[in-house]
Amino acid sequence: MANNTVANFPDADCTDAVDTDPSGIPFAELDPALLRAQRTSLKWTRFPADVLPLFVAEMDFTVAPEVQQALIERVQASDLGYLDGPGPLAPAFADFARDRWGWHVPLDQIYLATDVATGIVESIRVARPNGGRIALATPAYPSFFEMFEELPVEAVEIPLLSAAPGASPRLDLAAIEQEFERGIDIFLLCNPHNPHGLLHSAEDLTELARLAALHDVFVVSDEIHAPLTHRGQQFTPFAPIAAAAGALSVTTTSASKGWNLAGVKCSVIVAADDRANDILQALPPEVACRASILGLHASVAAFSDGRDWLDRTVAQIEANDALLAGLVQDQLPGVVYTRPRAGYLAWLDFGETRIAADPFTAILTEARVALNDGVHFGEGGAGHVRLNLACAPATIREAVRRIAAILPSSVSLPSRDSLPKPGSLPLAETSAS
Repeated sequence: MANNTVANFPDADCTDAVDTDPSGIPFAELDPALLRAQRTSLKWTRFPADVLPLFVAEMDFTVAPEVQQALIERVQASDLGYLDGPGPLAPAFADFARDRWGWHVPLDQIYLATDVATGIVESIRVARPNGGRIALATPAYPSFFEMFEELPVEAVEIPLLSAAPGASPRLDLAAIEQEFERGIDIFLLCNPHNPHGLLHSAEDLTELARLAALHDVFVVSDEIHAPLTHRGQQFTPFAPIAAAAGALSVTTTSASKGWNLAGVKCSVIVAADDRANDILQALPPEVACRASILGLHASVAAFSDGRDWLDRTVAQIEANDALLAGLVQDQLPGVVYTRPRAGYLAWLDFGETRIAADPFTAILTEARVALNDGVHFGEGGAGHVRLNLACAPATIREAVRRIAAILPSSVSLPSRDSLPKPGSLPLAETSAS
């Protein structure tokens, strides 16, 4: 494997494009030491103060002013009650899907859920009440496996088809076909794929839909990262392709990833066609009732009024991606970076370094940087870590500086059993897939 490899995608300038975040807040105010004193999410409380937290899929960027105002107005109106449906969120999402992706969503095919994890689990419960075998492409978001524990299912991992070092992998459609022929009841599609930031091609999705229709496989497409598709790239929603192929499918998604709203607890489930819509009408009322009214109005503001903020966010993520690519090339010998085409998660392969056996532990204990452990992402994840790019450029530089400082050394690592067990993310964070 070649050293210091990054995918050959078009680069933004590796220098900092601006000195403020998408809300206009100076990056100096996003210093992790300051944020730790201001914020109370698990990103800032799970590890000691000397650990730089770049693990959970949560932005350091300030929430869009449009979203802030929507939340303030709802609180001032004492509008904090229960929900029984998507209300204004349905047209807000449908307009966004039409304008950004050319996906025309009937409003009566949009359902409300607490978060994407709930949408996945509850959709499977009504579509496949007896459970069965559920397949997914790995390595994949760790909390998918935790969701499966809520269902009577057997997980089947189908590793992504590997590419040249640093290049994006793709769905292994031949292996998927073989598993479908053996008997698969549900396929969980991550589109865009986490952790690689992979955008599945329309051709691959079309073949997946054909196979699903042929073998009566219910496809749940998690599309939470889709709003964060990078400029010049094409996101393809699965639902229109599934409907054309006659495949039973629903989409679960949310504003929570694109606009940093994970904790407000609101998502949508979208039926691909009338057949899927008939199934979703059996969702229990609690699926909608447990969503947050504040989350609903924050999501409406995001999809309707927060598009410029989103565009600035994507531009900053691209600049941070280019920055990290340059730093990996220059300072992290042996590390391979698979660069994302969507989202703000960086997938780093330490397999050719002296810490290949357990990069997560070495980086946490020696460099004092908290990343996500690739072991928890299923087959193909060992030797990898996932890093969060949605932060000030200086934070990325500091993380790489700390990691670079430990790579040339050959000190003995502590046993994994002797460390605190951060583990995979709890289901409270699974809406941030």
